Amino acid sequence: MVRKNIASQLWASVLVNAVYAMENYPIMLINTLLAPLSIFVIIVLVSHGGLLSVGIVGALVMTMITAGVGLQGDLSHLKNDMKLQDMVVSSPTSSLVYVAGMGLSELVFASPVIILLAVLATVYVHPTLMQTVTIMGVMALTFVFSIVLGFILSTLTTDVVQSWGFSGAVGVVLSTLPPVYYPISYIPMPFQYIAYISPTTYAAQIAQSAIGFTSVPAANLAVDWGVLIAVCAALVVLAIKKARWREP
Repeated sequence: MVRKNIASQLWASVLVNAVYAMENYPIMLINTLLAPLSIFVIIVLVSHGGLLSVGIVGALVMTMITAGVGLQGDLSHLKNDMKLQDMVVSSPTSSLVYVAGMGLSELVFASPVIILLAVLATVYVHPTLMQTVTIMGVMALTFVFSIVLGFILSTLTTDVVQSWGFSGAVGVVLSTLPPVYYPISYIPMPFQYIAYISPTTYAAQIAQSAIGFTSVPAANLAVDWGVLIAVCAALVVLAIKKARWREP
C-alpha cells in the first residue's frame, strides 16, 4: 500500500509538472531543446567538427543541469503562486517524495532532448557499453545535485521572478562558463583553477575521458568521481537540515 501511494504521488508530479506543460505549452519543449543544442551547434561549427563528440556529451551534461536547476522555477511557482507546497506539507507526502516526483517530472520533460542527443551519440560517438554506463553515471550525479540545488533555492525564493534570476545565474555558472563543451586544456593557466570551482567541470572531464577524447590519469578520475559524489551528499544534507520545507 505504501509503495502504491508513493508511486501515485510520483505520477501526480509528472502529470502536473511535465505532461500538462508538454500538452498545453509545446513552446517550452522548443526552449528546452534550444538551450543545449544552440551551444552544441556553435561549438561544432567553430571547431569545424573537431569537438563534435565532446559537444554531444557536453550537451547531455548541460541538459541535466538545466533540467535540475530549472526545477526551482517550477517549485517556486507551485509554492508561491499555486500554494501547492502548503497542501503537500499538510499531507502525508514527505519532502523527499515531493522532490523526487518533481525531479522525475523534469526528467520526463527533458526526455525529448535526451533522446535526440542519445541518437547523435550513437551515430557519431559509438560508445561502448562501459562508456555508456559511465556517461549515464555522470548524468545521474549531475542531475541529483542540480535537483537538490534547485529545491534548496526554491525554498529560499519568495517570488517566481526571483527564481528566474537564480536559475539564469546558476545555469551560466554551472553549464556555460565551465569547460562542459570543450576540454579544460583549452583554458589558459591559471584560469583552469577557477574552472575547477564548478562541479560540472569534473563531470565533463569524466565524460570526455570516457569517450577517449582526453587522457585523464586514474587518480584524477577518482578525484573527479569523489568530488561529484561529495557535492551530491553535501547538498542533500544541506537540503535536509537547512532548506525551509515548512514555513516558520
